Amino acid sequence: MQFCDECGSMMHVVEQSSTGSRNPLDSDDADGDRMVCSSCDHATAKDASLADDYTSTEAQDDSDVIETTEDANFEGKPTDDTVRCDECGHGVAWYTIKQTGSADEPPTRFFKCKECGHRWREYS
Repeated sequence: MQFCDECGSMMHVVEQSSTGSRNPLDSDDADGDRMVCSSCDHATAKDASLADDYTSTEAQDDSDVIETTEDANFEGKPTDDTVRCDECGHGVAWYTIKQTGSADEPPTRFFKCKECGHRWREYS
């Protein structure tokens, strides 16, 4: 895993195609692989020594994503039966947890009532 020197975002591998043509950002690397930033498209040579230290994945697993937007689908998330909805009084809600502050602060829990769909957050 490499991080962009320009913006700090995670970079991904751009491989030489099977036809031998190269991405315009590629140089004449022996293995044909370049690292390209996911955010700013900055490109650099792949650092092979880093590849041995980290595990790379093709894509982020959907179970790792925490959605907190208004249209986020909470159904299927864990439930909490110790909360009470302020809108309808129902006692069960789906929730997700997100670290909204700095690392030394407790995470925030986002809830969605299973009965009426009302959303709220709880700061620990």
